[in-house]
Amino acid sequence: MQKIGATGMVPVFYNADAEIAKKVVKACYDGGVRAFEFTNRGDFAQEVFAQVVKFAATECPDMAMGVGSVVDPATAAMYIQLGACFVVGPLFNPEVSKVCNRRQVPYSPGCGTVSEVGFAQESGCELCKVFPGDVLGPKFVKGLLAPMPWTKLMVTGGVEPTEENLTAWFKAGVFAVGMGSKLFPSDKVKAQDWQYVSDKCRESLDIIDMARKK
Repeated sequence: MQKIGATGMVPVFYNADAEIAKKVVKACYDGGVRAFEFTNRGDFAQEVFAQVVKFAATECPDMAMGVGSVVDPATAAMYIQLGACFVVGPLFNPEVSKVCNRRQVPYSPGCGTVSEVGFAQESGCELCKVFPGDVLGPKFVKGLLAPMPWTKLMVTGGVEPTEENLTAWFKAGVFAVGMGSKLFPSDKVKAQDWQYVSDKCRESLDIIDMARKK
């Protein structure tokens, strides 16, 4: 939670090739990222994650490796066993809260209404994910925080590594943003242009830092 808050950005990524996933994590780490969300998406995703976590432990020692797209408690438990130190979902499932709370692992559920955020907070979720962000928009964040200023929100979905987009979200009051494909264009990953990824991460973190000071 401290690392997510300190940097304000969590890259979201999945690739079936563990070697590519490792290189992306390292490129993000070199760009200043300290919390990374591996998406539980394809077949045998957990096997890829297991390799990436071990790699990160030695090559990126300050990186908090989490898992995303978790919708049920069994999946959350499996990834926690593999070393995930935070769990993110596209929806809120109170049964996932129980599994994560038992191990004191932060759970950031996807919420699309003020009531969902409230229910998630009641179940112990300190950081709620606003999803899909591009549908709900910065006005949703600003409107929610007015009566519930203690709320920590991470917005995911449609977040772009541009000054205009990131400034709008942080001005609205988000705690952090989750960013996927915009940080990792498929052509750059295919070309293994890891310097581009590092530079884009560093650029995004600089924009966030400036936006927070405004």
